Amino acid sequence: MAFQRDRVFWTISAQIALVNFYLGGFGPAQPLLREDQGTSLTVAGLHGTAMGVASIIAGALNSRVVHKFGRSRAAWLGLGLFALGIVMFVYCPPVQLTLLATLLGGIGTSFVINNMVTGISHHYKEDAAIALPQSNSIGSVGYVTGTLFVGTLAGTAISWRYGLLLAAPLSLILYIFGREKGAEEHVPDLDGPQRGKLSPQFWWAWIGFVACISSEFATTFWAAALLRERVGSTAAISTVCIVALGTGMGIGRWFGGPVLKRFKLDHQLQIIIGAQFIGFAIFWFSHILILSLFSLLIMGLGISMQFALASIRLIGLSDNRPDLAIGKSSLAAGLAIGGAPFLLGVLGDSLGISRAYIMVPVLIAIAMAIIVKVPSHEDTNIIKS
Repeated sequence: MAFQRDRVFWTISAQIALVNFYLGGFGPAQPLLREDQGTSLTVAGLHGTAMGVASIIAGALNSRVVHKFGRSRAAWLGLGLFALGIVMFVYCPPVQLTLLATLLGGIGTSFVINNMVTGISHHYKEDAAIALPQSNSIGSVGYVTGTLFVGTLAGTAISWRYGLLLAAPLSLILYIFGREKGAEEHVPDLDGPQRGKLSPQFWWAWIGFVACISSEFATTFWAAALLRERVGSTAAISTVCIVALGTGMGIGRWFGGPVLKRFKLDHQLQIIIGAQFIGFAIFWFSHILILSLFSLLIMGLGISMQFALASIRLIGLSDNRPDLAIGKSSLAAGLAIGGAPFLLGVLGDSLGISRAYIMVPVLIAIAMAIIVKVPSHEDTNIIKS
């Protein structure tokens, strides 16, 4: 039967779009927040660290929360915590409170994302490799909208903070109209939350997941810096690279699943990682602005489905413990988001951004090698419960 985007798909996608709206506005808001608070770059950078820590905390708690409330309610609870964090971020200006707000909102965001992966995988089963990237594609629209919204308000008399605040009432509206009111009551499993020792194959795949997410965030954080060095463009023009990269990611997430459907999961992941490498090679050698932007579009296509497909691989190697596996993936994401851009920045200070950027193909090679070394269990990629 053909893949159908039903109420579950659109509700979960709307949740993802809302948290991505906040994440998209969060980046441009950092220099504005630093100016408001009068803090150093190091202190302002702690907000990004707080988000990484939040992902780790959410990962550690995921299986327990899902066991008690179920995946759907866990996602709604996450959205509520996310909205609370936004309100606190906007109306509590001291840096200590904005850091706490970022931590709370980040925990909620991670709960939404974690249970999006397991919720869609369970609902769509063999079509998860199509549904999950497409849901992320809708999230990309939220991300770009958040970036543009906060950036636009920053140039007006209206406080940029209200751009972020918009996600809070929209979350409430989505909860009122989007939740399944007649849903069957969740009954916690008598065996308790998913736990236990995961296989060596899972942990190898987990390292590959870290490599995928690290290469994505290292690319998105520092692409503009390399573009400025290579083509001599202004900082304003260089930010266009984010649009090119984001466009590639959105196209890849929406169309990649149907186009690659005839390939096995591991082959799909190898194809898109290969596309990322080709895009990187062109970008790294290019000294022409148009060619560089085109290469970033290709890199975006390559990055687009890696999170979704690598997550499905983890689920398939978890011995039917998807909530435990996705909790571990949240830990991996926190380490990658907090560590990769920072490490590339440190290398850039000592070696120059051009040489430091070689870190990206190293991460690509690690991810590709692990897929070859640890093939996925195609028959266990479907969540059974």
